[in-house]
Amino acid sequence: MCGRFAFYSAAEAVRDLFGVHAPDLAVIAQFNIAPTDLAAVVRVDDGVRSVSMLRWGLLPFWAKDKRMASRMINARAETVAEKPAYRAAFRERRCVVPADGYYEWITGADGKQPYYISREDEQPIGFAGLWERWRDNSVADDSLCEEQIIETFTVLTMPSSGNIESLHHRMPVMLDDVAAEHWLAGDGANPPALRELNAEARAQELRAWPVAKTVNNARNESPALVNPLNKYEFD
Repeated sequence: MCGRFAFYSAAEAVRDLFGVHAPDLAVIAQFNIAPTDLAAVVRVDDGVRSVSMLRWGLLPFWAKDKRMASRMINARAETVAEKPAYRAAFRERRCVVPADGYYEWITGADGKQPYYISREDEQPIGFAGLWERWRDNSVADDSLCEEQIIETFTVLTMPSSGNIESLHHRMPVMLDDVAAEHWLAGDGANPPALRELNAEARAQELRAWPVAKTVNNARNESPALVNPLNKYEFD
């Protein structure tokens, strides 16, 4: 599960790690990206990697109700190739979602405690994602405007392993620069291949620590959201 994440690295990190050739690229720091928010994604457009701001929560092109997107922020890697909502995007519209970390919650005596998870080396993470372009078919073609076209994305997840299992039973599919290359090229057409793409990035040491419950409110946005309350050590 990945229900909230952050991306605040400099634009140079996107260019260097994900091969985006955009000298004037500007990326806005976001510390509390929630479902339906706009977030940066890397995708291939006419053979060139570009960064676009897409809405989080996949809206299949055939969807009748755009409210469906808020329920489709994650796609299970084990079934993404067969599920009607994802299979077309899996074949044709892949993306990488840059992130510096993501949040998970553990229920305790004082309620749900948020934890922030990031790489030990503080490098950005690339989540495997899918994107879609949806249009409002209730609007006549001659009056179609930008507001009736929505581009959305979802983050793939897989069973957790190693130290993340103590926080949540699922985690995002993480890609390093080599795996991202294969993913965007269309490799990894089945769950075993996805696991291979994910293996190198998952081998990176991850760290986690509890953060203030301020992050629970999606309207809150501040660098302080990722500050540790105290260091959390995995068992």
